[in-house]
Amino acid sequence: MRIATWNVNSINARIERVLEWFEAAMPDVACLQELKCVDEKFPAEAFERLGYNVAVHGQKTYNGVAMLSKTPLEDVRRGLPGNDLDDHARYMEAIVSGPTPIRVASIYLPNGNPIGSEKFAYKLAWMDRLRAHAAELLALEEPLALCGDYNVIPEPQDCDNPPSWVNDALFTPEARSSFRALKNLGLTDAYMEVDGSPGGYTFWDYQMGAWQRNHGIRIDHVLLSPQAADRLRAVEIHRETRAKEKPSDHVPFVVELAL
Repeated sequence: MRIATWNVNSINARIERVLEWFEAAMPDVACLQELKCVDEKFPAEAFERLGYNVAVHGQKTYNGVAMLSKTPLEDVRRGLPGNDLDDHARYMEAIVSGPTPIRVASIYLPNGNPIGSEKFAYKLAWMDRLRAHAAELLALEEPLALCGDYNVIPEPQDCDNPPSWVNDALFTPEARSSFRALKNLGLTDAYMEVDGSPGGYTFWDYQMGAWQRNHGIRIDHVLLSPQAADRLRAVEIHRETRAKEKPSDHVPFVVELAL
């Protein structure tokens, strides 16, 4: 089973590029983030024609996550538990059916900038909620993949120029510590387990020639439960999509599991 995660940075603005990649890569499951549209505006029919079941948790103009699967999605949950007043469409999970079912989540973690603002406090609180929910999911002792744009640069090797990120919410000690605490529940960082080499970037800003100069960062992650990590076979970063016309600033990250 090949599971992809991709922040598409507006699904309708990038639909041609996104469908082009899907037709070539054909992942079994895909988690999309930053849709920037309500459910009704998501181009579900285009993906259904490719053989995907579609579940969407959208929001006008901002946020939005989706899951696409070649097999039916069951037990679909929209929204991260822990705060009934949080109306941001940033989390969705479902069980992907099959001979060995796996629970998969599509995550769009808050950016948090600027540091010290309400947005930064919201980011850290959201991460606390994610960690609490992940602990509950791990207690189920089933294959689990937490996929998405975490907006966290875990280590200095995960960015081209660490000093340029020290005043950014993605690289603060608080965010990195919270990410480590999440992993320390017993989750495996798929990229670090299979590859782990510096330069495994998944995001390049549109400004300052970041792509051309390879000033990238690794912020799109797949974290696996022990039951899924035991089946991990390969990872792949699809850098080529960033070089296309009108690309997302993120690229797809794909993990392969023996399911």
